[in-house]
Amino acid sequence: MDIKCIALDLDGTTLDREGRLPPENRQALEYAIGKGVHIVIASGRSFDSLPRELVSLSGIEYAITSNGAAVYHVPTGRRLHSYALEPRSVQAILCLTSGGPAVYEAFVDGKAYADAAYVADPVGHGATPQAIPYIQRTRRPVADIAVFIRAHIRELDGLDLVVPDEETKGRLWALLKGHVPDIYITSSVRQLIEISHRDAGKHSGVRYVAELLGLSSGQIAAFGDGDNDADMLSYVGCGIAVANASPACLAAADHVTVRHDQGGVARGIYDILQI
Repeated sequence: MDIKCIALDLDGTTLDREGRLPPENRQALEYAIGKGVHIVIASGRSFDSLPRELVSLSGIEYAITSNGAAVYHVPTGRRLHSYALEPRSVQAILCLTSGGPAVYEAFVDGKAYADAAYVADPVGHGATPQAIPYIQRTRRPVADIAVFIRAHIRELDGLDLVVPDEETKGRLWALLKGHVPDIYITSSVRQLIEISHRDAGKHSGVRYVAELLGLSSGQIAAFGDGDNDADMLSYVGCGIAVANASPACLAAADHVTVRHDQGGVARGIYDILQI
């Protein structure tokens, strides 16, 4: 394989259970960078919430964030490309989902915002206990998230709905798909519905970076674990799922490596580079 670029999902793929970069993955990334391979972050996270130990790694040039809604030049923090949600789509989302059990997270200018009550008690609003440190570290609390969303209605990279159960998730997902045509909907974890502009998606971000670098999709590999990685793995020449990936991600992959907490990314990189 003539792989010139590797796109990496973070949570559940490149990072460990505590959201840190394992030493074996760091070593593999440094090896690939030393071989002239471009390393690209491809995450559902906002730019501001990317792990410092990863964005500070010399040689990482680009970050696809908010599920493809915004692409950044990592060394300078400059936003290169973005898709904002259509204001009419935002109005429709709020109309269809307000007053229900779901709570909102909003992404503006590379930063994540959420209702102060949710940040103070994530589990009480549908998040998992494991997500508490990440939410409280990365979400900026606001007094009323719906008011905040309306005030920034033309600036939203995306919205998340945090849902309490699968029944609510399925119902709201179907409602949004049926009544809001200009959106891209995906999910990285059970409790989230992640919404961005219809032209977003990690595959869209990878395509943009490929054009910047003058590469074809066949020269790109990508690693992922979630439903929101499936389109990216299908788009690239070599899509690799970690063993703990969702069924949709596994179905989209060309290859499956070991679990994320067993050095799956490191092993996959060495396999790609044939060492």
